[in-house]
Amino acid sequence: MTGVDEGVTDPYLWLEEVTSERALDWARAHNEVVLERFTASERFSGLESRILDMLDTDTRIAYPGRRGRWLYNYWRDGAHPKGLWRRTTFAEYTRDEPDWEVLIDLDALAEAEGENWVWGGAAVLRPEQQRALISLSRGGADAKVVREFDIEAKVFIEPENGGFLLPEAKSEIRWIDIDTVYVGTDFGPGALTDSGYPRIAKRWKRGTPLTDAETVFEGDATDVAVSAGYDRTPGYERHFVGRATDFFNEEVYLLESDGTLRHLDVPTDASESWYKDWLLVQLKSPWELDGVTHPSGALIAIDFERFLSGARDFDEIFTPDSHTALHGYGWTENHLLLITLQDVQTKLHVLTPGPDGWTREVLADTPPMATTSVMNLDPLEGGDEFMLSTSGFTSPTTLLSSSVSGHTEVLKREPEFFDAAGVQTEQFFARSDDGTMIPYFVLRHGDRQGSPGPTVMSGYGGFEVSRTPAYSGAAGMGWLERGGTWVMTNIRGGGEYGPEWHTSAQKANRHKVYEDFSSIARDLVARGITTHDQLGAVGGSNGGLLMGVMLTRYPELFGAIVCQVPLLDMKRYHLLLAGASWVAEYGDPEKPQEWEYIARYSPYQNTDPEGEYPPILLTTSTRDDRVHPGHARKMAALLESQGHPIWYHENIEGGHGGAADNKQSAFQAALIYEFFTRTLIEKDA
Repeated sequence: MTGVDEGVTDPYLWLEEVTSERALDWARAHNEVVLERFTASERFSGLESRILDMLDTDTRIAYPGRRGRWLYNYWRDGAHPKGLWRRTTFAEYTRDEPDWEVLIDLDALAEAEGENWVWGGAAVLRPEQQRALISLSRGGADAKVVREFDIEAKVFIEPENGGFLLPEAKSEIRWIDIDTVYVGTDFGPGALTDSGYPRIAKRWKRGTPLTDAETVFEGDATDVAVSAGYDRTPGYERHFVGRATDFFNEEVYLLESDGTLRHLDVPTDASESWYKDWLLVQLKSPWELDGVTHPSGALIAIDFERFLSGARDFDEIFTPDSHTALHGYGWTENHLLLITLQDVQTKLHVLTPGPDGWTREVLADTPPMATTSVMNLDPLEGGDEFMLSTSGFTSPTTLLSSSVSGHTEVLKREPEFFDAAGVQTEQFFARSDDGTMIPYFVLRHGDRQGSPGPTVMSGYGGFEVSRTPAYSGAAGMGWLERGGTWVMTNIRGGGEYGPEWHTSAQKANRHKVYEDFSSIARDLVARGITTHDQLGAVGGSNGGLLMGVMLTRYPELFGAIVCQVPLLDMKRYHLLLAGASWVAEYGDPEKPQEWEYIARYSPYQNTDPEGEYPPILLTTSTRDDRVHPGHARKMAALLESQGHPIWYHENIEGGHGGAADNKQSAFQAALIYEFFTRTLIEKDA
């Protein structure tokens, strides 16, 4: 290692002081350099304006969240940059210009209260839908203030009038009934885990102080988080608690009326859910029961009460294969809908339980090179109706309404935001270092075939996050229209081929993520799609760590890199903000045997003063309280001290997404594509 050695005092540790004037002055000085270099041209302002117009336009689909007869939507546009929370009926939503009932105008609220509020979500109490718990953050942070809202009167209910209120924290709060909630928050010393999430779950009654809330469950400080909830399905009401012992393992218990806990005896790394009589378990590792081994990635089902009585004769209702994985599922009133990925392309099926077992049929045809999602399932009040959302790299989203065995009709279509004429989508496979074939998608103009050109590849590779085809107007405007080629990779660490696609690249096997991405980079050159000095790479968060490794381990493969809200100092990541919750993914640097393999790739510890690195743009947010901005700050300072070509920009707000509103999002996107244009096309950065 030639970067900052763990045995030496880190000379840039002061940059971890998030809001110190010294650190902020350092960030502002670097921001000024970036602004002067990349944002002063008419090309930049033109692209930024086009992206902002796209984000603000009323022609975008207002995606609804269904709660019985109401469709809720959070909407931001040029007139409402912070946004409107609103609702309408389904009949009204089908109109070209629905009449929305505005519930909260966040711009007006922020101005009236003198706070930089960013929307964090709403939990509506059902079935009456007269109250909601509203989450708001300052500047886009994960930590949020939670306030009770009267939907009918359109006012917040203050604590002195009996309203629920939680101060800023990374809280969990869920309705039980109109006068009772389950809550986990910062109750005081010892109330949070080492990861900064709730350690204690309590039952809190209206009109009583939070300090008097009744504890129903406590976890350990080393856990990631605990939570409690209530299933209000009529006739099947169930209280439950969960204890996440790490990022991928959780113990779940039913909470009986006398306060005792009834453990659900399923693998802790599995995902369990229930609906009425059925318990479903999605396996992340093989599970042997009564001589039958259900494979990793399978979905199995059993009558819930029989399971609680000791039965273990599950039905295997989805079985993965080498090309197909389960991507998601959800219930209508009478059916179970499955979304699968077959070589990273979606297929939809409907399963129906009956006295003779489960039947399975194709739900709907799905277009190739696209992603189709099932949304707005409401088994309690919506019958067997649902919505479909389909989108491809060059095909804007279409929203459809349908029902099982019913008619499907188009509800909304988004317009095209860039000129996709002549752009073709192809899927290729690259052979990684261990022989595994890794898929990736290529978007390029037809006349580019046969000649290499400027190319940007994106990657993530972690936490079982699957990356599937989707329309990106910003990438189209900022890169494809400029003649560039865009690549989306499906490297290991994700979930595109089921749980083992992820688990095979955890901890000591993390190197496979980086071998996969670098193998695709070489494959792009071997196929004549690009050259190494024309190839850029971009990734954020865990994908930012991927970019840091590409810079320090594979610099010869790239002409430019953009590294967003990244993890980079893997010696200290577990000590910063939510970092402790990711030890199950990366390993524990405090353990010598685990630090040994982390140390081989940790970017901050592996920079080379004598190496030749491509130019890199590092971006982060001061208000990111998930991945500490110190990672990007320190890496920029270290690389700069070693004479490497770096650019650094820090948004003073914006949270982990890097932007708090549409204007900031447009700026961030335009900056990235301007950087790649300068470095890969014009070669003058």
